[in-house]
Amino acid sequence: AAGPLGVESILARRPRTDTADIDRDLELVREGIALLRDAEGFDIVAAPEIRSALDRLRIEGSVLDGLDLVALKNALTASRLVAAELKRVSSRGAMVGALAVPVPERRIETRLETSLDEQGELVDNASPGLLRARRAVQAAREKLIKKLESMLRGADPGAVPSGASVTMRNGRYVIPVRRDARVRPTGIVHDESGSAGTLFIEPADAIDLGNALREAVSDEAREVLAVLRELTDLLRPHHEEIRAAHAMCVAADDLQARARYARSVDADVPAIGAPGSSIELRKARHPVLLAQAGDAVSFDLVLDQGERTLVISGPNAGGKTVLLKAVGLSVALVQCGIAPPLGTGSRVPVCTRIIADIGDHQSIAANLSTFSAHLATLREIFASADGGTLVLLDELGSGTDPSEGAALAWATLEALHARGTLTLATTHLGALKTLASALPGVVNGSMEFDSATLSPTYRFQKGVPGRSYGLAIARRLGVDSAVLARAEAQVPERERALDALLHDVERRDQAIRAREAEVEEREEVAASRLENLEARETLASERETELRRQEKDADQRARRQARDYLLEARKRVEEAIAAAAGEAKDARRIVEESIGALREDSGRVAAGRRAGGLAGGQHVRLSTGTKARVEEIRGDGKVVLVAGSVRMTVPEEEIAEVLSPPAGPPVRPPAHTESDASFEIDLRGMRADEAEGMVLSALDAAISADNPFLRIIHGKGTGAVRERVHSVLKGDRRVSRYALAPANQGGSGATIVEFR
Repeated sequence: AAGPLGVESILARRPRTDTADIDRDLELVREGIALLRDAEGFDIVAAPEIRSALDRLRIEGSVLDGLDLVALKNALTASRLVAAELKRVSSRGAMVGALAVPVPERRIETRLETSLDEQGELVDNASPGLLRARRAVQAAREKLIKKLESMLRGADPGAVPSGASVTMRNGRYVIPVRRDARVRPTGIVHDESGSAGTLFIEPADAIDLGNALREAVSDEAREVLAVLRELTDLLRPHHEEIRAAHAMCVAADDLQARARYARSVDADVPAIGAPGSSIELRKARHPVLLAQAGDAVSFDLVLDQGERTLVISGPNAGGKTVLLKAVGLSVALVQCGIAPPLGTGSRVPVCTRIIADIGDHQSIAANLSTFSAHLATLREIFASADGGTLVLLDELGSGTDPSEGAALAWATLEALHARGTLTLATTHLGALKTLASALPGVVNGSMEFDSATLSPTYRFQKGVPGRSYGLAIARRLGVDSAVLARAEAQVPERERALDALLHDVERRDQAIRAREAEVEEREEVAASRLENLEARETLASERETELRRQEKDADQRARRQARDYLLEARKRVEEAIAAAAGEAKDARRIVEESIGALREDSGRVAAGRRAGGLAGGQHVRLSTGTKARVEEIRGDGKVVLVAGSVRMTVPEEEIAEVLSPPAGPPVRPPAHTESDASFEIDLRGMRADEAEGMVLSALDAAISADNPFLRIIHGKGTGAVRERVHSVLKGDRRVSRYALAPANQGGSGATIVEFR
């Protein structure tokens, strides 16, 4: 079970006799097993104990404490989760889903969650009044403690014990003072130390503060009570709804536990029969033995209609009593709504009562011998047994003279059989082994025993009585051979003949089972080979079918592709023709516009050159407004310019005006290339307006050189140049991002620019 209430519910189960109720309970278990085996699973959370809290909640005017409210809050949470889980699985398990009931609305649970911690204490924000009250308590306490600490520090060192501090006695804050101090503060003595050498005094000067604290605490207590009353009143109208939701949680936990158990023991839910119907247990195992040992030998026990009495014989320690108990426990568990360790195909009749006489019930106190105890149980059996009763009798006829015990056992089984009572009895009495031949509906059974090793196999055999193997076991254990020979001679001839017959039956049965096992093994091998051949044939057929399908698909796909290619080619040709016509028109327009622009640029450049000529050393102004000096005139229509520390290459068309005549032959620094010159620009000493033009030119040069970045040195100064530089960079679409340089590259005195 998920929680203790689930455990309690399971332990409270008792066998019932209403066939419909039992069948419904087992159907729920069957659905639960299927849900557990499903990939989506089935998981029920535990619900807390709230029955006492619910009882108090029902009383009008009652106020629940914090712990009760927390328990109810947890119960609401559990019921909400359980209801959601039951609804989730309802499509796969209708009966399990039907366990769900309406739960209180979520706001109630939320209100409790925001008002209480898990220890049942109200949080400060449970109400505005409580928050104010607690702040008042805190302020009063701090004020009082501060006052007392001040008095401690100002007290005579001889009057205060070493390491003294403010403490609390009888709910009041006090300070420790030596009893023998000559001067000590006036006030109320609330306590003394164990040695009586120290007094705990509430100084008179602090009494008013202490009283103020007590008043604040009282105010807080009133607010706490008000909030608890409010929360209780919030829950009271939903009392019955909460009770029903809580019962749903317990029922779901109970069901989940029974389904988990059935799955853990690999149990299959049996069919239910009416009282007096046949019993059929397949692959049954003793539940307790299975739980203790982790494994148990299974048995099949089938009594057809009309077969109402089973007499089980065989050697000691062969498993007769275990089988008897396993049958009784299986029937009882089924009638409790629990699937016992049974295999597929099992069928269990509903029994109106189960009576067992198993074990030695002798009692000195009750003046009962073993035989007397058996007789007392027999008296009870005859008083109530009918066609719906299951009777389990262990070692029937023992505890008295064998002949009289056999006669009483015979008469008992005969009488119960006549009533139609389902009776299972174990015995060592040879006379009872012949009852099956004398009375129709009585069946013999035995627990198999390996005659070669003289050890039990714990396998049940129907229709064959068992041998006791008493003398054989004695011989194996080394009992004197002369004694054994004498004992064998004393065995009645009739029983020796029966034992010999049973030995022959066992031998033949073992031989038949060995042949059956061999045939079964051969059949399994043949079936496996046949399965392999069928699988190969199926695979070959599937491959042939798949090849034909692929061939057909490939032909159809090829036809579709060819058609699609032709349509696509036609579409592209038409689009290309249309695009070519449009491009020709656009090209004509662009050429005309370009010719006009070139004419304008040529006129402007010619005017500039006419104004002073273009030669090395001249100072010029670019179309961006930047001033620079001509360093080199290249033959490809470009000019190398120097502006400050920046060396750039621009088209001749960018020169708007020649400002001065040449100043001598141009100088070409051999250590720099066009690409190197456009990696860095130094603006130190320039005004913001001058810097803007230089930055634009440097950006053009860097991008023309296809450089990934540009380092702009603007210095720190007033920051005006840096701000103008950043403004230019921010508005330039070619800039991917920019940031101040790392400390080792100039820090805030430089900016690194990265291009798109």
